[in-house]
Formats: sequence, C-alpha cells, structure tokens
Amino acid sequence: MGGRGRRAGAPVVCIGNLTVGGAGKTPTALAVARMLAAAGERPVFLSRGYGGTLAGPVRVDPARHGAYDVGDEPLLLARMAPTIVARDRVKGAAIAAGASVIVMDDGFHNPSLTKDFSVLVVDARRGIGNGRVIPAGPLRAPLDAQLSRAHALVVVGASSRAVAVAATARDIPVLQARLRPDAAFIAGLGGARVLAFAGIGDPEKFFLTLADAGVALAARRSFPDHHRYTRAQAKALCEEAARAGLVLVTTEKDLARLGGADEAAELAAQARALPVTLAFEDEERFKSLLLERLAAARKTNDGRGRWTGE
Repeated sequence: MGGRGRRAGAPVVCIGNLTVGGAGKTPTALAVARMLAAAGERPVFLSRGYGGTLAGPVRVDPARHGAYDVGDEPLLLARMAPTIVARDRVKGAAIAAGASVIVMDDGFHNPSLTKDFSVLVVDARRGIGNGRVIPAGPLRAPLDAQLSRAHALVVVGASSRAVAVAATARDIPVLQARLRPDAAFIAGLGGARVLAFAGIGDPEKFFLTLADAGVALAARRSFPDHHRYTRAQAKALCEEAARAGLVLVTTEKDLARLGGADEAAELAAQARALPVTLAFEDEERFKSLLLERLAAARKTNDGRGRWTGE
C-alpha cells in the first residue's frame, strides 16, 4: 500500500482527489497539518504549485511570492506551516528541512515518492459522476485502481454511497467531514446582500456553503479553476456590486490569486474571503489512523536516518 517510489527523509502523508474539480483537498491538508502540530509533529507541506511559474524546489515566502509564482494553494498552506513548491517531488522533499512529517497537498497519482498515509477526498454532492475516467467522466483514474492505493477515504458533505461502499469493500476506512464556514465572518456580513464569485474547481460548492450559512446571495459569478481575473472582469464585478449595493465575497484561494495582480487591485481591495475549515464527524478516529500509520512507518527506519519501506 502507498505505492512505490523514493523514500523521503520523513514519513509522507498524501492528500489526493478521486476526481477533477474541487473536493476539499486543501482544507483536508490544512486539517491534517493542524492535527500533526497538535500532536507535537513538525509538518512541512509539499506541493506542485499548480498555476505558478516557479518549477522549484523553493520554499514559499508570502512576503515575496504571489500566486503567479507559486500558485494559490501553496500561499494558503504557507500560513499554516512551511511550504515547499516543486514540480519534482523528490527534490522538493529533499529540502524540507526540519520536517518530522511531509504533507503532500497533491501528488497522489505521482509515483516518485513513497506515501505512508494516502487519503482520498471526494465531494458527496458530486460523487464520481458517471464513474468514467477523464475525458469521458470526472475520475482521474479507474476507481478500483485509486482505492487500491488509498489508506482512507474522506467524504465531504452528505455520504456518497457508491464510493463509500466500494471503499468499505476494500476495508478502507471512510470518514465523513464537512466544510465549516467561519462564524465570525458570517456574522460580520450583518445580513448584507452578497455578490459571490469564485474561480475554483467547484464554484457551486462555495455558493452552497454561503447559502447554507444563511448568507443572502443576490448574485453568483463562476469562473474556471485557478482563474486569473482580467482588468475588465475585475472592473465589471466591482461595478456590478456598486450598482446593486452588494458585498463582494469570494474564496480564500481567489483572494490569494488576486493579491499582487495590478489589473485586479480594486477587486482585491473590495472583496472579502470566506474562511472555511474541514470538520470531521469523528476527528479522533481520523487522528488515530493518521498517527498509527506514522508510527508504523517509523518502525522501518534503520536507525541511520533512512527509510527502508513498509
């Protein structure tokens, strides 16, 4: 289990998506890092840096790097723990100095590093669609092939029965979780009417999160994943909000992408980002699985700082 590949200098936890589009992978990675830090570990994130121009390996510095350099997700991860961006995961892991655990925010389908705890995330509302592999469907690879390399499945939202049944048949633990919007942020809106916009894998999930929290959605604007807003688009959103007296609300990823982009400076200044966290229904169960996998991986250490495999 966990796949073949090069051993990193620390155990590797990998968070991956079953399908294309947003499932909640980054909030899951952040939740894992919080658990690890609470357990006395020193997590370091490792990401490909999708959407960024830097091939790396490079440690993300939010003071000098923007989304154009490293991508939007690494900027969010870097708020929680040291973050390395590298197209070559092995080289990236090699510069993760001080890490007691490496948390990969992507790379489940990249075999270059051996994973000690692989977690697949699926959105319950979208599930696996027609069950076919891209481009015929949303799956990144055949379902059985992906589950065969997973140690746990996290279902975000109401249960996705088809995937849960398939995972359970393979004795893969299924954990339920949900995205929890920041209560202080929602309260701070004070009942204002909102123009919500998002350029992520699944904008509809963002809109539903706002609606479920009682936010008055007057308008919704969707853009492609990792979208770079043009000057005209930014101006149009600001003008629409001003005309109708709406508050501009977006995702943390979108606001990270807007930061440092001159053409979207006005939009970045006016928009507010909704913070969300992943909440497990049974956090202790997930934490136990995580720490047990790490303990098992450490037993393979030969005493000279090398890892010998499972």
